[in-house]
Amino acid sequence: MVNSQSDGTVSNSERDIRLVKQILESGNRAAYAQLMDEYFEKVYQKMLKMTGQPGDAEDLTMVAFNKAFSKLGQYTPDFAFSTWLYQIAKNNCIDYLRRNKKDNDSKVNQYEAEVGMAAHELANQLPSPEQLMINQQEIQLLREIVDTLHPKYMDIIKLHYFSELSCEEIAQKLDLPEGTVKVRLFRARELLFNMMRKS
Repeated sequence: MVNSQSDGTVSNSERDIRLVKQILESGNRAAYAQLMDEYFEKVYQKMLKMTGQPGDAEDLTMVAFNKAFSKLGQYTPDFAFSTWLYQIAKNNCIDYLRRNKKDNDSKVNQYEAEVGMAAHELANQLPSPEQLMINQQEIQLLREIVDTLHPKYMDIIKLHYFSELSCEEIAQKLDLPEGTVKVRLFRARELLFNMMRKS
């Protein structure tokens, strides 16, 4: 690190600001991946502390990145990117917990049902990966962007759109509940759409 501060805070902030600028100016996919690699686990741990549920924490982490990447134009360097991202994640998690004050099992089932309905409603509004794959260049672009996603989401996208497996088949292959597969697929599609739009 060029900066002389021992904790690296300033240089990390400068790096993040540079990455955000690259995304806003050119949709730089490597910059997306770098920010996700740097903060995914940190955001996840914060969400896990707040919810106590690994599945909820994982989904809320993806929601936080979706919201942050879709609102990058609103970010200002007055605050560190990490602070801004954590605030988005925290606010979203608080809203989620307020909506789901029942026992954990019904809370997870209700959330998956809500997301499933939202995914169905948004399916007609968001361009599907098939629609984005108009030519070989766009196929290559999509594959490159998919490769920057967190592995849990990348695997499901590849199995569903590249291997053409159903959610039920993916659930069996990955040994996951089908509802979890649908939630992750919805989150990954939302993130892909934001990244493709900027690219």
